[in-house]
Amino acid sequence: MLYLRELTYHPPASQMAILNQVSLELAPQQLGVIYGPSGSGKSTLLELLAGFARPTAGTIQWREQTLEPDSLRQLAGLVFQFPERHFCGHTLLEELRLGHPDLERSQIDQALQAVGLEKISLDALPHSLSGGQQRRLALAVQLIRKPYLLLLDEPTAGLDWSMRQQVISLLQTLKQNWTLLVVSHDADELAHLADRCWQLDHGRIRAVPQPTLSGVE
Repeated sequence: MLYLRELTYHPPASQMAILNQVSLELAPQQLGVIYGPSGSGKSTLLELLAGFARPTAGTIQWREQTLEPDSLRQLAGLVFQFPERHFCGHTLLEELRLGHPDLERSQIDQALQAVGLEKISLDALPHSLSGGQQRRLALAVQLIRKPYLLLLDEPTAGLDWSMRQQVISLLQTLKQNWTLLVVSHDADELAHLADRCWQLDHGRIRAVPQPTLSGVE
């Protein structure tokens, strides 16, 4: 179970807190969706959960154990918005083995199968893939790490309708085995997959009952 307890993030350079007493709970193998406009603090919240920054106040707990950034980096896997911009490998194999030089072929095959890329050659260039396939590759990179929590920042951003549907279908499959927290500016696109929904605005969060999602901007 993921617990956020009054999480606040107020960096010294900011006049106001980017996140203000954010609290939520997400059970294992649930998919949570956080909606909100640009600048509401969504990406910052994922970075805190991934251990890339330290909250000013509050706690992040997994199974009732409070975690520090070092532990969060082991617990969570973050897929950035436009993850293809962060690809460094010249081939799929290189991309998947970054940081894991001794990775066994069976682990690679398992990760690619989980995201539906098992038919793509390992010698293919990551940037030669379609937009939807690139998002799938970014997910495979994280799955290889075997995180307990998958964090996704605007996973359908910049994709056409067909590719968005491919990614949404993949998320529906992944939630059978992983806990997922997704942030998006679109209130309806992922609502049918969500077990829990929240709206984040100006750093403050509130739970959103699913029947009212269509009215959320």
